[in-house]
Amino acid sequence: MKLSASPASVTISQAEWDMRQDLAAAYRLVAHYGMDDSIYTHISARVPDAEDQFLINPFGMLFKDITASSLVKIDLEGQILDHSIHDVNPAGFTIHSAVHAARHDVACVLHTHTVAGVAVSSLAGGLQPCNQWALQFYNRIVYHDFEGIALDHDERHRLVADLGPTSKAMILRNHGLLTLGRTVSEAFILMLNLDRACRVQMAIQASGQPISVVSPEVCEKTAQQYESGDSTLKAGQPDPNAREWRAMLQRLEPEPATSFRD
Repeated sequence: MKLSASPASVTISQAEWDMRQDLAAAYRLVAHYGMDDSIYTHISARVPDAEDQFLINPFGMLFKDITASSLVKIDLEGQILDHSIHDVNPAGFTIHSAVHAARHDVACVLHTHTVAGVAVSSLAGGLQPCNQWALQFYNRIVYHDFEGIALDHDERHRLVADLGPTSKAMILRNHGLLTLGRTVSEAFILMLNLDRACRVQMAIQASGQPISVVSPEVCEKTAQQYESGDSTLKAGQPDPNAREWRAMLQRLEPEPATSFRD
């Protein structure tokens, strides 16, 4: 499902244009689900078939207004490569350049400041295995300590060290959430589930009622069940996130002319 018909410029390959459309869709879906924070936070995607280049939002544009052609292409040095009239969020560059430089298995990096995500990131115990969404991340989420607003490029090597070579989800202490995906759809769906897990945890803790404890064995079983489709994400094989992603994109399309009454 396309957000627009063709590349905005003949200099953009079809593979890059497809990635731009998916990334623009992710921005709008983050806004749709209320996971945006004014003009702050950011989502990036690696440019297909390019060496250490990625796409990110123009700083100052609301997520609900992002389009495929408005995304800014930059390299790992922060150089804008597509003659864009926009600049990029310096903190966004710090975080995303660090991940894209270190994790070439990752196509998309998504960062949010949701209320529930920031709340859980500020709790000493972090994310708890207290609901099904949270169990997707059981023993699979990592943490990075708060060092102030991410403007210091020296922080990049510490963030990457905490992230490790395989993690797809990170809680930035006292700050927010970070998810990584081999596709835009994977990073977005991980973030949607991670934020839901945080929201449920805060609701449970606010109730003051005892928590129903899930055994470690069932926690691990559930995490593996979530992972069961990962092995299919190979060249020529179906994307396990494609079904849900197609459904998500329908939220961004114009409303159909027909009514449920027809």
